[in-house]
Amino acid sequence: MADNVPGDEMPKFRNLWENIRGAMPKKGRGKGASLDPLELPTLLKTALEALYGHYKKTYDAMAGAGIEVPPCFIVVCNNTSTSKLVYDYIAGFHRENPDGSTTLQNGSLELFRNFDEHGNRYPRPRTLLIDSEQLESGDTLDKDFRKMAAEEIERFRREITERTGDRQKAENISDQDLLREVMNTVGKPERLGDSIRCVVSVSMLTEGWDANTVSHVLGVRAFGTQLLCEQVVGRALRRQSYDLNDDDLFDVEYADVLGIPFNFTAKPVVVPTKPPRETVQVKAMRPDRDALEIRFPRVAGYRVELPEERLTADFNEDSVLELTPALVGPSITRNQGIIGEAVDLNLVHTGDMRPSTLLFHLTQRLLYTKWRDPGEEPKLHLFGQLKRLTKQWLDRCLVCKGNTYQAQLMYQELADMACERITAAITRAEMDSSRPVKAVLDPYNPVGSTAHVNFTTTKTSRWKTDPNRCHVNWVVLDSDWEAEFCRVAESHPRVRAYVKNHSLGFEVPYRYASEARTYIPDFIVLVDDGHGDEDLLRLVVEIKGYRGEDAKEKKTAMDTYWVPGVNRHGSYGRWAFAEFTEVYEIQADFEARVEDAFNDMIKRCLRGAEVEAAQWLAAAGGSAPDVEDIPRRRSEQ
Repeated sequence: MADNVPGDEMPKFRNLWENIRGAMPKKGRGKGASLDPLELPTLLKTALEALYGHYKKTYDAMAGAGIEVPPCFIVVCNNTSTSKLVYDYIAGFHRENPDGSTTLQNGSLELFRNFDEHGNRYPRPRTLLIDSEQLESGDTLDKDFRKMAAEEIERFRREITERTGDRQKAENISDQDLLREVMNTVGKPERLGDSIRCVVSVSMLTEGWDANTVSHVLGVRAFGTQLLCEQVVGRALRRQSYDLNDDDLFDVEYADVLGIPFNFTAKPVVVPTKPPRETVQVKAMRPDRDALEIRFPRVAGYRVELPEERLTADFNEDSVLELTPALVGPSITRNQGIIGEAVDLNLVHTGDMRPSTLLFHLTQRLLYTKWRDPGEEPKLHLFGQLKRLTKQWLDRCLVCKGNTYQAQLMYQELADMACERITAAITRAEMDSSRPVKAVLDPYNPVGSTAHVNFTTTKTSRWKTDPNRCHVNWVVLDSDWEAEFCRVAESHPRVRAYVKNHSLGFEVPYRYASEARTYIPDFIVLVDDGHGDEDLLRLVVEIKGYRGEDAKEKKTAMDTYWVPGVNRHGSYGRWAFAEFTEVYEIQADFEARVEDAFNDMIKRCLRGAEVEAAQWLAAAGGSAPDVEDIPRRRSEQ
């Protein structure tokens, strides 16, 4: 197997569970909270779409050949919560409204839907959920199922009578009995399971199931042993036809499998004995270095009053959303056995969506998630203006690379990312108006400090700090770049103090898609930007290599919400944010380039202070002084 995600040693869909396990529910339906099927991880949705795209081709080919029983698509899940989410996403479900009514959310994969275009359940299901809770309830079957499948049910009764001799048992067939029979007869013509196209299961298909139409298998669970891999894939090894061809051989038959990691060359791993690592206590050096203490606000959220009249948006480089295989999952996956034909699983079929459909969906999501408070009716009068800004964003800021498609914004996670960037652009456009961003502090612990740092570490990668520059005795390093940053910061004439944000408690709330997250920047640096030692600039620094979509959301949260909100509060000094990214593009003369990049970063902050001073002096009738040049390295002076 191979895919078009650059830099990964292992194809993402080969061991799908390892890439999505953190976002999946840990408990079964009986213990877990109510979950939204539309919030499945994007990588899982892409895997479903990629495998479904090839299933549709197989389905059309079999139908064209006159084969009445459809091929079968299996999804094997880890628990009953996951299976119900995947089943609802595939087949459709009813969402409960605040007033107690329900609204149908039809399935995302058309051939697997259990509801027609008018919202009516098909009497014969196309997708089947098989797990312990579903077998007990039997509610997968439509109320008209017994009438529509009367002939098949009568045949089932006769089989029970012949097998057990108990006519009463045959007459009193329960829905649970029928559901089990549907599962057992998948792929068998003129039987109860002959309409099934997809089966979503939890550990129910590892043995004793002999459907011979299985053509696609997706694993959404951990596979701890090769035996389990063989059992699950074994469901697809039964041949559909045992007729010999003109060469007196069987025709070749294939099954496409994702998410099940075979390893034919596995060997036992022997773990060598290692000596214990040195333990070091990292702490604030009190009272010797208390003059270097750095205090910061603990922000819990933001309060933004968005306009309701004429809406405008300030789109910038951080508004750009790049759909790439690294973000949405592989858009092209080559699936091939040791011998035989190769198959490319792709997302070409998603490119047929009309742009107007996507625009309407995205605008509706923006209106319902960003422009109303809980329990409040949506402000429908803003739909036209939001649609105009959404179209601008789609035209200017959406970039599709690596065979991805705009239609993938129909995934709820990606749609929420787009809505967040459009809302941030509207907030930026209102920055100078009477609607400022307000930072909401933690009511129980509003202020953090370097004085509270005290932990132990066994990491060998660490930097012993200058007692005249850092309140904390050690910096625990995450990369060599951070070590060079510490060296430059300690030798820079404008830096008064700095600290690494490790066990410091400095966190920035932000949203990534529909998920609330916390961002932990790398450093806080106190910089003398011309206002004197009593009014130092507090510079939050992020040392970033690869700048993915998540990094854009973090920077937007800092520039648009955190920094303006904290500065407006006024009780915690002046703050700014800088990304330290240039050094990752340098191959030679590393130390000199790091110092140059640091100097450029400080200069940008000083220019910001110069503009502020010039505006003040102009109002007072004076002129602004020039900002002095940053000293070069000692060897260059």
